[in-house]
Amino acid sequence: MAEPKRIVLRDGKVRYRVMVDAGRDENGKRIQLTITKDTKKEVLAERARIVAQRSAGTLIVPNKITLGEWLEQWLGYKQRDVEETTIRTYRLALVHIVDRLGHVRLQELSEEQIQDCIDEIVAMGRRKGGEVGTRLAVSTVEGILTRLREALGRAVVRKLVPVNPAQYVRVSLADKKTDKRERTRAEPWTVDEVQTFVRGIVDDRLFAPLLLSLMGLRPAEVCGQRWTDIDLEDGILSITITRTMVGNHRVVEKDTKTASGERSLPLPRAPWEALRRFRAQQAAEKLAAGEGYTDSGYVVVNELGMPLNTRQLREHAYARMAALGLRRVRLYDARHAVLKALALSGVPDVILAAWAGHTNAAFTKRKYVSIEAEDMRAAAEALDVFHGGERKALM
Repeated sequence: MAEPKRIVLRDGKVRYRVMVDAGRDENGKRIQLTITKDTKKEVLAERARIVAQRSAGTLIVPNKITLGEWLEQWLGYKQRDVEETTIRTYRLALVHIVDRLGHVRLQELSEEQIQDCIDEIVAMGRRKGGEVGTRLAVSTVEGILTRLREALGRAVVRKLVPVNPAQYVRVSLADKKTDKRERTRAEPWTVDEVQTFVRGIVDDRLFAPLLLSLMGLRPAEVCGQRWTDIDLEDGILSITITRTMVGNHRVVEKDTKTASGERSLPLPRAPWEALRRFRAQQAAEKLAAGEGYTDSGYVVVNELGMPLNTRQLREHAYARMAALGLRRVRLYDARHAVLKALALSGVPDVILAAWAGHTNAAFTKRKYVSIEAEDMRAAAEALDVFHGGERKALM
């Protein structure tokens, strides 16, 4: 190796400098680092460290990439693994981080900076809905932090940084308690509300598609149903594609989110019969419209055969809820009510998860099955027997 070069600065100070080969970048371009120290001994020690780390595969080459630039690269990398709609969700989540820390060099990013950023996002991160600049839901912030940890973990793998500075960052316990105390969470419909809705929409043109939401399908799965996916003879419904929306304005047709999401379900009697009637009604509408009809093959269509998207289905459902004087809930939340009803009816966990399109039964129950006091009434009645008597009305 070359000996360090002696350099005399303008002020007369002597320093020593040497170039060291640090390998090649991802494009195959040679990387050379310049080491400048006050003494020859310091230069040689630093060169030895770099050579040793390069041999061990642990060398972190200095770079000027910012956090914002890296997150953009990471999103490009993730496009290989996730759907377009998921990338959009990631990008929207990371906006909070980019706005506050995007200018910071990746190699200078500290755990303290990330923790302060997360605390600020919890306290005043709301960007839409309600009052802008107020508290953001802890669950949302934890999702942001999950994405940031994953992106920085990838930076560690790429040897851009030595450690993940977000690894031990957490939402504070105090913020979690405040969120639990102050945040109002919409409850899924009760059994009575579901039954009131079903009775009230019997004559609705979209009765059959709405019943599919009330058997646990996601809105994008309902809108993705094609008549070729439904066996009206044997009563079997297959879920193979979804029709979702990007930015609430562009429809994207794609495979199910996961392999377990692609599934076949036996139709309950009410949706089965409703689909038969809806199929016959569409045949009559096609005949009446003549050449003006679009035979798209989808189940959820308007009177001229044009497919409806999730926003249109949602707005139609909201209008019917309002007309019936019912509490407005998201169609997606109908999934919670359905899966909870199945769980409380004794459906085995493995069947519950398969019905929901999940691989993990524990996740299904944790995410969708919340037990309220009234759900435990049978336990109270069992204790009445345990205490030595029948349950009696209180005077």
